[in-house]
Amino acid sequence: MSYVGAIDQGTSSSRFLLFSSETEEVIASHQVETTSHYPHEGWCQQDPKEILSTVLLCIEETLKKCSVDIKQIKSIGITNQRESTIVWDKTTGNHIYPAIIWLDGRTGETVEKLIAKTPSKSKEEFQHLCGLPISTYFSAVKLRWILDNCVEAEKALQEDRLCFGTVDTWLLWNLTGGVKGGVYATDVTNASRTMLMNLSTLQWDDQMCKFFDVPKSMLPEIRSSSEIYGKMKTGSLTGIPISGILGDQQAALVGQKCFKEGQAKNTYGTGNFLLYNTGEKPVFSKHGLLTTVGYQFGKDQAATYALEGSIAITGAAVKWLRDNLGLIKSAAETEELAASVSDNGDVYFVPAFSGLFAPYWQTDARGVIIGLTQYTTKAHIVRATLEAVCFQTREILESMDLDSGIPLNELLVDGGMTINEFLMQLQSNILGINVVRAKMAETTALGAAIAAGRASGVDCWKIKEISSIGKDVFSPKNTDQERDAQFVKWKEAIKRSLGWKQ
Repeated sequence: MSYVGAIDQGTSSSRFLLFSSETEEVIASHQVETTSHYPHEGWCQQDPKEILSTVLLCIEETLKKCSVDIKQIKSIGITNQRESTIVWDKTTGNHIYPAIIWLDGRTGETVEKLIAKTPSKSKEEFQHLCGLPISTYFSAVKLRWILDNCVEAEKALQEDRLCFGTVDTWLLWNLTGGVKGGVYATDVTNASRTMLMNLSTLQWDDQMCKFFDVPKSMLPEIRSSSEIYGKMKTGSLTGIPISGILGDQQAALVGQKCFKEGQAKNTYGTGNFLLYNTGEKPVFSKHGLLTTVGYQFGKDQAATYALEGSIAITGAAVKWLRDNLGLIKSAAETEELAASVSDNGDVYFVPAFSGLFAPYWQTDARGVIIGLTQYTTKAHIVRATLEAVCFQTREILESMDLDSGIPLNELLVDGGMTINEFLMQLQSNILGINVVRAKMAETTALGAAIAAGRASGVDCWKIKEISSIGKDVFSPKNTDQERDAQFVKWKEAIKRSLGWKQ
């Protein structure tokens, strides 16, 4: 028996999981929550040291929970929150600024300046190169903000001490030695979320680096998603190779076994991310979607690309109901509360806390709850929150149908929110297609383990249909007329949210 480990570093927690190479089962795991800080409106940042320390803790605690011989662990994969941006001093190993998290909206003015700098004065100026619009979402914009606002970072850049990376790069560098020879690299999926990588060459693009005024010399090496990057040099797993890296949404695509062109998955977490496999050629969206690398299994292999619809706030809206409004004590309550009312009471919630991502890309949008009356209860607001997840997903799916020309007849789903049966049925009703949930809950971590196992010679996880690991199917229970009437109201609520932040 052999095992593959997976580091899953997400927005709200870090985890380590051990998978059996024969059954894909999780043998043991450990999870630790991470803390997000909100020092100003629209800001969201984390402590890079905490990110690293929680990962190390999870590894050790997982090993305590099982009797696995370390020699049986063949490799480790990393999957991570994407776009979150970290800068550090390569001579000391210390971070220079807090990690700016992917949903952070502080770079609104930076975005406006960058758009004004383009020849076309358009946020889509560089989509043909990097697949992404100029937005607060992406790492290069966050890096530019740090360089413009942090004197220490600018000084480190001038003195050739500055390292930049997404969370995968920060972890890889530290786990493989840090200042004592740590591997400074990222994979193509994470690099494709920075705005600095050329989708065709899979390398840092001269034009993009010049536009953002970021020297290529300070950037990590771009490598494939599945190869041996280096060996662990800390903790109980010292000597074990790290051989897989995938951004979390691409890892879920792999974990859901969406290896065929035309397959799609939707992950329900802090935000929602719908990825559609487009094969070995990038498809550039005309309807507000992103073009991204899905995975590349080996440096000599062709990359597989995907169209992506990114939604900033879904699970985070439920957390907001709990932490900010106190309407619920736990996310688990939402299922019973939402089911306790027959409909939403004509209440619609657009959770545009830091603007809207796909397909709008409007940084000036803000959240609205509309349709409130004396009849409204907290159950209606909770239901409207769950419906907002589903309506936003429908908007993404409609854009994908237009770009691909092939409407999906089912949607594969994963992520923490999918445990909510009421939400899954709502999603099927609002989409009008089957929603298929894998019984293997850990598809994101599994994707990282698959990438790592393939590179380290673990002959396992053959490419197979998701049905082989079990699934639950939710089918629509309403009419086209009913779902379309609701969607029209949702679009009206969206209009009310736009242009609020001046």
